[in-house]
Amino acid sequence: MSLDHSTYAVVLAGGRGSRLRELTEWRAKPAMPFGGQMKIIDFTLSNCINSGVRRIGVLTQYKSQSLIRHITRGWGFLDARLGEFIDVVPAQQRVDQNWYSGTANAVWQNLDMLQEAQPRRVLVLAGDHVYKMDYSRLLADHVEGGHEVTVSCIEVPLDQACAYGVLQTTPEGLVTAFEEKPAVPKPAFAGASVALVSMGIYVFEANTLYAELKRDASESASQHDFGHDLLPRLVEEGRVRAHPFSHSCVNMVEGRPYWRDVGTLDAYWEANMDLIKPLPELNLYDERWPIRSLGAPLAPAKFVLDLDGRRGTAIDSLVSSGCIVSGGSVRRSVLFANTRIEEGSQVEDSLVLHGAVVGRGSTVRNAIIDKGCLLPDQFTVGVDAEKDRAHFTVTERGIVLVTQAMLERSGLQSDPSQDRPMPLAVVPSAQQV
Repeated sequence: MSLDHSTYAVVLAGGRGSRLRELTEWRAKPAMPFGGQMKIIDFTLSNCINSGVRRIGVLTQYKSQSLIRHITRGWGFLDARLGEFIDVVPAQQRVDQNWYSGTANAVWQNLDMLQEAQPRRVLVLAGDHVYKMDYSRLLADHVEGGHEVTVSCIEVPLDQACAYGVLQTTPEGLVTAFEEKPAVPKPAFAGASVALVSMGIYVFEANTLYAELKRDASESASQHDFGHDLLPRLVEEGRVRAHPFSHSCVNMVEGRPYWRDVGTLDAYWEANMDLIKPLPELNLYDERWPIRSLGAPLAPAKFVLDLDGRRGTAIDSLVSSGCIVSGGSVRRSVLFANTRIEEGSQVEDSLVLHGAVVGRGSTVRNAIIDKGCLLPDQFTVGVDAEKDRAHFTVTERGIVLVTQAMLERSGLQSDPSQDRPMPLAVVPSAQQV
């Protein structure tokens, strides 16, 4: 069997995503909207399909209904008759009465599913990162080197490395040390201003993975996590090799590989804003490596009115299908599908998620407007930080998160009796997101 057909990909998509605050109150982190018309998990799944890895299991747990719905509706084109599939696997307490207690335990509880597929090797992936990677190059590196375990790694600034698992390697790529989220990260080499960190992407020889999961499950003191437990132990035994992400990254700009863990509100905002740059490091327009998603049958975006003070414009922005900019101004922002910007309003440096409406004469700056929000006329956010903190969530960077629940609690929601156009699509309640 070829490398891709003899590989089974396990996508870990069950984390709580609590650092995204209210954005993950009703949805799993991998189901977060991204880039106007996609979900975060679409990047991992597209990388699999584009790389030829078409036997995939997605392990879910918390608040997974929207994620399950997205995958079953948007990724059902694989042909099971050819051995291609994406199985969505909710936590089922298959081993004992406990839910997943760590990333390794999630795979251990579904070991029978892996063994049934009879793979030669297992590709372990995170479902909540934004990047484009050719896994076939990673697999080739793993097999050609005769490795038992390969971890994909990337360099990050030293002052940011404490959020990741930090590696030390020999010039030949043998991993000699691994420390998960150290308080004082070690540089990649003496005097370096960067650290080498794990991307949470691993290739295991199947028998090695089975044996290590069994050993880990028997240890009561373990956190049953790849980064905290399995990887450090395997590194001590000299069984782990590093794979530089630069060797398998797709569409690098000026030699820089693009990978983002959008685990906080600021990181989520920044990654979306990366897309509006004239030459973005993440290229969504490459037909050779498309990022697939569930495509809704929406009309094209529309810009209407051409009068002073009532001109529909969007500059340095992404505007998705179904959007109407009706006499408003949009700058350096991302409008997700079916959003509406009313006349006289200004949206700057902001993300406006699906189905949201920005009322007439409103000002929205440095904000994330959640799905389905109905902002009233003359609404202002992102201008007065103290006022914003009284009603909304404000990050360290000063990005303001606005949800419909916050608007309702504060009494600032749009008056349904106003004579104003409504979104083109039905706006779901928070529980339906």
